[in-house]
Amino acid sequence: MEEKKIEFYGGWKMSFIPALVFFGTCILLFVVLLSFDMHALAMGGFLGIIIGGFFAKDFKAYWDGVIKEIASENSVTIVVVLFIIGMFAQMMKDSNISEGFIWIANTVGLRGGPFIGFVFVTSCIIATATGSSIGTMFAAFPIFYASGVELGISPVFLAGAITSGCIFGDNLAPISDTTIASASTQSYKDGRPTEIAGVVASRFKYSLVAGIISLVLFVLLSDNMQGESINQITGSPKPLFMLIPITVLLLTAIKTKDIFRSISYGLVVGIVTGLVTGIFTIDSLFASSSELGNHVTGFLPTGVKEMMGTVTLVISVFGVMGVLRRAGSMEKVINGISNSRLANTVMGTEIAIAVGICLITAFFGGVTSASILTFGPIADELGREKNIHPYRRANLIDGFANSLPVSLPFLSVFVFITAALSGLSPAAVAGGLIYPMVLFVVLCFSVLTGWGRIYEIEYEKVVKTEG
Repeated sequence: MEEKKIEFYGGWKMSFIPALVFFGTCILLFVVLLSFDMHALAMGGFLGIIIGGFFAKDFKAYWDGVIKEIASENSVTIVVVLFIIGMFAQMMKDSNISEGFIWIANTVGLRGGPFIGFVFVTSCIIATATGSSIGTMFAAFPIFYASGVELGISPVFLAGAITSGCIFGDNLAPISDTTIASASTQSYKDGRPTEIAGVVASRFKYSLVAGIISLVLFVLLSDNMQGESINQITGSPKPLFMLIPITVLLLTAIKTKDIFRSISYGLVVGIVTGLVTGIFTIDSLFASSSELGNHVTGFLPTGVKEMMGTVTLVISVFGVMGVLRRAGSMEKVINGISNSRLANTVMGTEIAIAVGICLITAFFGGVTSASILTFGPIADELGREKNIHPYRRANLIDGFANSLPVSLPFLSVFVFITAALSGLSPAAVAGGLIYPMVLFVVLCFSVLTGWGRIYEIEYEKVVKTEG
């Protein structure tokens, strides 16, 4: 049955009303109210859909477009993956792995530049393990920031190192919402969805190069600062055992390119490791207490619960995209970019993708998951026309989204949260976010030189030959 096109009073441009209401909600929450609430952000998307419906000529066709996009394979896949990943992420949070890294820093007696480099690397590892940049920020700042300031380390670079590490994890982690969104919005020419684990495996080179350069800069810029070792916080080596499931997850993801298998292996190994080492008890997994009104606790149910905000956001964004797609607005935008002189070449197309995702992320206040879900389908169409491999497209939209746009002092939610946790001004915070700026340079180099660029047809031939 042929889909009925949505028509609007006032023309096709009125189809952008849901997106504009969503954008307005982003500005209200992050710029005016300084509040990061995924449920409230999702509310903006649903409110926009409701308002947009009153401008549609056919109310039923309008809502059919919304529901069909929400029920699409990409949308459902993201939702299922997020719920499964939520359990692993919560397990890593509850393991208090940061205490293990504090124990290392205290044992070695780190200070000055090496300490701030250690903080950056530790934040990278924790964020990669949990898949939550914001969650890692709230966990890392109370531990590392207070200690670093007492050591006499620059608050600007210390805050920058923590948040940069969190953004590194958000960009690279197989269980990050941005990784899932960037991979899930890209597809092969035959319609097959892109493998999340395969995207991660191909993304390592960009993230690691940018991470190493950032590490060197953090150390050099802070090396002249002295201080005592962090004896006031002893930490414990036991949580370091939880590096085992992280390793299993990453190695399985790289080898099999199957996110469901890798996260399943990681979760099972993590539960066994935690129970054997005494990091967890059975009640840590799942428990119900009559004293708490039969409230269920444990990282398994909590992990699912914590993902509800992100899942709700995903559903609302796909609903907004359904309106744009069924109205033909998405096609007009894609055709406009495709027919421009910039998109005549592969490099020009990649530049268009980079500029597009940077602008959308800036408009959405640095909420990378929302911007990737919004712009991802456009990048998918543009890239497929030039045979750019979906891995490459996913890496470009995720990488550029986590670069300069998240460093904007008066727009980015990352800057606002860092400022709130550190007491620094937004402008000062932006100056210390080295990794996003370095990642932007690395990705620009990649686009301009073709480093890491792969094409779908050629890549498939190589895979078949190697197989």
